[in-house]
Amino acid sequence: MSEKKTWDKNNQWAEELELLKSIIVKTPLTETTKWGGIVYTYNNKNVLGIGGFKNFFTIWFFKGVFLKDEKNVLVNANEENTKSLRQWRFTDKSEVNEKLVLNYINEAIEVEKAGLEIKPEKRETIIPEALQKELDTNKALKTAFETLTPFKQREYAEFIETAKREVTKLSRLKKIKPMILEGIGLNDKYR
Repeated sequence: MSEKKTWDKNNQWAEELELLKSIIVKTPLTETTKWGGIVYTYNNKNVLGIGGFKNFFTIWFFKGVFLKDEKNVLVNANEENTKSLRQWRFTDKSEVNEKLVLNYINEAIEVEKAGLEIKPEKRETIIPEALQKELDTNKALKTAFETLTPFKQREYAEFIETAKREVTKLSRLKKIKPMILEGIGLNDKYR
């Protein structure tokens, strides 16, 4: 039997991550593991995390958008989806300036103490025409749909809307009607 190989990106940067840990331990943050990674909290609130990637190791600040970033070292790793998180990337441990890292960490702690945060945007659910027609003519279906959480309503709406052909939209609608009437979310069986 062959042994399953997994790529452990943190081991690739073990020495570098230990250097970051030796700096972070000088702060009042508490180390924990979340989402399989190393995260540091203050009063049980996520402040920063560290980890290794293919080409760099990083310290990321969950509320990095609020940091002054006077040295212009922080990047938004995913412009479309990330509103608050910012990364500070390193490719060699010689790039880690302890005093500067501590300044950024202490500022991040102050941001957490101040309670600064970006509230998630409420997304409006747009009901596809085929589903809306069905809801308008089937009172029981409409009542059941309205009792679903906004998340589940959006799941169903997107499931129908993402079909390219009208035939597919109608077959999807036929498939989901019993699920809606039972109060089941589209992907509940996977949760």
